[in-house]
Amino acid sequence: ISPVPPYSREQPIFTTRAHVFQIDPSTKKNWVPASKQAVTVSYFYDSTRNSYRIISVDGAKVIINSTITPNMTFTKTSQKFGQWADSRANTVFGLGFPSEQQLTKFAEKFQEVKEAAKLARDRSQEKIETSSNHSQESGRETPSSTRASSVNGTDDEKASHGGPAEAHLKSENDKLKIALAQSSSNVKKWETELQSLRESNARLSTALQESAASIEHWKKQFSACKEENDQLRGKIEELEEQCNEINKEKERNAQLSRRLQELETELQDKELELEELRKQGEIIPELMSECESVSEQLQAAEKKNKDLEEKVRTLRTEVEESKHRQTNLKTELKNFLDVLDGKIDELHDFRQGLSKLGVDN
Repeated sequence: ISPVPPYSREQPIFTTRAHVFQIDPSTKKNWVPASKQAVTVSYFYDSTRNSYRIISVDGAKVIINSTITPNMTFTKTSQKFGQWADSRANTVFGLGFPSEQQLTKFAEKFQEVKEAAKLARDRSQEKIETSSNHSQESGRETPSSTRASSVNGTDDEKASHGGPAEAHLKSENDKLKIALAQSSSNVKKWETELQSLRESNARLSTALQESAASIEHWKKQFSACKEENDQLRGKIEELEEQCNEINKEKERNAQLSRRLQELETELQDKELELEELRKQGEIIPELMSECESVSEQLQAAEKKNKDLEEKVRTLRTEVEESKHRQTNLKTELKNFLDVLDGKIDELHDFRQGLSKLGVDN
C-alpha cells in the first residue's frame, strides 16, 4: 500500500489537525512525539479494496498509516487526547487535539468508519457463503436430473425407483426453500447497507460543502493578510525615513559637540588671560591709572565669560534633548521591528497551512 493514496483509488472523507504521538516500544508506557507540530490527519476510503485508512504525513515522512479493522477501538484518555492500537503496525497511536470538540468529531468518525469496515467484512463473507451454496446446489442438481431421467424411463424402472426419487425431490425442494429464505434475508441486509451508504454519501456531501466554505474563508483571510503586509511595508518605508532623520540628528549633535569643545577651549583661554590681568594688577601698584582700564576690561571679559557659559549651558541642554529624542526613536524602531517580525512569521505559517490544505484537497 502506498503511503500517500492515489486520488484515482482512495479519497479523503474526513480531515483534521492534531499532534501525533506513538507509544515507546521499549517501555510501552511513555509517549514519543512523532511530529514537531500539529499535522494533517485524514481518513481515506479505498473503493477497490473496500477498506479505510488513517494517514498522516509530516513533510516527506509518513507518521501514520493505519488500516481500520472492526476490532479496533478509539479511546478518549482526556478532554483533548485519544488513542488506538494497531496490531498490524505493532504500535499504539495517540492524537492531541486543540479542542475537545475536534476530538469528539474524530472519535465519531472513527466509530462510523469502524462500522463501515465491519459491514464490508460481513458482506464479503456473505458473498463467499452464497457462492459456496450455489456451487453445492449446482453439484446436487446434476445427479437429481439424472435420476429424473431414469425415473422417466420404462414402467419397470418407475415401479422400482419411484419412492426414493420422490423423497429426494422433496429434500431438494426443502433445500431450495431454505436458500430462498436466506436470499430474502440477504436482500434485507443489502437494503440496510444501501441506506447506510446513502447516509454516508449525504455526510460526505456535507463535508465537501464545509471544505469549500473553509477554502473561501482562507482565501479571504489570505487577502486580508496581504493588505496588512502592504501596510507594514509602507510603515517600514516611513521608519527608514525616520532613521535617515536620526542619522542627520546625529551629525548635528556631533557638530554641536565640536562647537562646545571649542567654546570650552576659548573659555579656558579667557580665564588664563583674566588671571594674567589680575596678576599684573597686583604686581604693578604704580599703574593705578591703568588699573581702571584693566578693571573695565576685566568686567567686560567676565560679562563675556557669563555669556559664553550661558551659551554652553544652552548647547548642553540641546545635546541632552537630542540624545533623549534619539533614544526614544531607537526604542520605537525596535518595538516596531519586533512586531513586524511576528507578523511576517504568522504570514509564513499561514502560507504553509494554505499550501498544505491545497495539497490535501
